[in-house]
Amino acid sequence: MTVSYKKLWKLLIDRDMKKKDLQAAAGISPSSISKLSKNEYVSMNVLIKVCTALDVDFKDIMELVPNIVEERE
Repeated sequence: MTVSYKKLWKLLIDRDMKKKDLQAAAGISPSSISKLSKNEYVSMNVLIKVCTALDVDFKDIMELVPNIVEERE
C-alpha cells in the first residue's frame, strides 16, 4: 500500500488555498509540503498540524491505495 494526498490538494482547491497558504496555516516546513506533493510519508505530527489547520480528519486529506505491480513478459 502507498499513501495518496489527492484529497488534500482537492480540499485546498475547494478552499481557494495554495500550498504556501497551507504551509503558513499549519506551521510546517517547505520540505514537508514537498513530501506531501510527492505522496511520500510524513510524520504523524505534520499530518496532525495539517488536519488541525484545515479542521478536518485524516480521512479527509489522505487515503491508502494499493501498489500497482506491473507484470513483466
